[in-house]
Amino acid sequence: MVKDKSALRKEIRARLALLQSLEKESRSVIIADAVKSHLAVSGARVVALYAPLVDEPLLWPLVEELAARMLVLLPKVEGDVMDFYPYEPRYMATGAFGIMEPQGGEAVRPHEIDAIVVPGVAFTESGARMGRGKGFYDRYLSQEEFRGLKIGVCYNEQIVGELPVEPHDVKMDCVVHK
Repeated sequence: MVKDKSALRKEIRARLALLQSLEKESRSVIIADAVKSHLAVSGARVVALYAPLVDEPLLWPLVEELAARMLVLLPKVEGDVMDFYPYEPRYMATGAFGIMEPQGGEAVRPHEIDAIVVPGVAFTESGARMGRGKGFYDRYLSQEEFRGLKIGVCYNEQIVGELPVEPHDVKMDCVVHK
């Protein structure tokens, strides 16, 4: 039986609370390496990543590494809209929900993004994703002009057998976890 989203979010938060910082760091390195492999195979040159929250895979080192050789984008939320802007370390500030966001610059159009790395609260192995409940990623990824590779990332504790899926939920092309 599929749990409701609220109960599942609570259960996943409890699982993640048991993970130690060093464990998260070591697993995040493995996740980042797998993401790099997917990006290399896809030939991606413009990649959207995210500024991690405490319970998400810690991908700052990956952001830095990839920014040295390709265009890296990070999300910025204004109202109910999330767009992706070029990552420039000097122009980052705390934005919506206490997340580091790019400041200034022009949003990159969805059709220009080759791949996007998407965090979530829970995933299935087949690519179903449950976010935090605000719908930012689902709205962004469902835009007709977005055609990039969708890579979900999470810790093993966030993989579930089944998720309550709604028509607006966007499936990932692959899910990387450790």
